[in-house]
Amino acid sequence: MRFWDASAVVPLVAWEKETANCRKLLAEDTEILVWFLTPVEVVSALARRRRENSLGAAEFRKSQEQLAQLERRWSEVILAEKVRERARRLLEIHPLRAADSLQLAAALIACEENPQSLFFVILDRRLLKDAAEKEGFGVLGM
Repeated sequence: MRFWDASAVVPLVAWEKETANCRKLLAEDTEILVWFLTPVEVVSALARRRRENSLGAAEFRKSQEQLAQLERRWSEVILAEKVRERARRLLEIHPLRAADSLQLAAALIACEENPQSLFFVILDRRLLKDAAEKEGFGVLGM
């Protein structure tokens, strides 16, 4: 099982240059673990692409359908209070945005603070990648 940041879920549901790599990672280990608000972040990214006209209406609907399929398969970290408290401490240590601190905190809660036991899949978020590595996670992705 791997913890997937929203940045790595988006290419699973909408074409991006990282889509092939993300699908390969998923094929290697089909068990996906996410923070329970990840779908909101994914839809935000899709809607932004739709507004910018880089994602057509039909592609947007198809991406939402693919997201719904993934949601039926994945497991979610829903311990909101624990994640919130851990995220607050992470913000004091690492230069993260709030959403990234919540993703990292959810991964830490999921592995019961044993990051060596869980890989973190991240794309295009250098600060989150750096923080995840400093916390002890093995990081997969770009």
